[in-house]
Amino acid sequence: MFLKSVHITNQRMFKQALPVVVTASVCDTILIIVAVLGVSAVVAAFSFFQTLIFGIGFLFLAYMGFVTWKSEPSKTSLKEGMTVKAQILFAASVSLLNPHALMDIIGVIGTNSLLYSGKEKWIFTLVTISVSWIWFLFLAFAGKVIGKMDTNGKIMIWVNKVSACMIWGVALYMAKSILFH
Repeated sequence: MFLKSVHITNQRMFKQALPVVVTASVCDTILIIVAVLGVSAVVAAFSFFQTLIFGIGFLFLAYMGFVTWKSEPSKTSLKEGMTVKAQILFAASVSLLNPHALMDIIGVIGTNSLLYSGKEKWIFTLVTISVSWIWFLFLAFAGKVIGKMDTNGKIMIWVNKVSACMIWGVALYMAKSILFH
């Protein structure tokens, strides 16, 4: 979710961020439903899957941290070059191919859903999906506000550097999980 958050916040105009917001939200909705329906229990049962996903996740996040560190706001806003199709493909790939995001949704949301049954489970699922949509919409508005305040891009460069460090921190945590599992 964090990589999608950085990408959405980098948008300068709310309207231009909508394809990314909708794509990220739809992907999260699908992943949340799949996790709640039981994929979490399957993944948790096989430590091999966890190790594999954490290993791929470490590599993916190390690379994405590097890309985020090097990125400049003018290169990531839609008006400067990324087409709507490219925005949607990027958001979908970060949503569906990011092992850390998959582990978060499967490991946290899916596992927590096991605490509920029947109507309560569906309420949990709907609330979780709603929070995801609200979060991405909030980020689009935040990107718009920052874009108005940050005409030269210095704030977003700082945000990208902090984001990269956080991404690398998660990558190191995943590496620790592999080594001391």
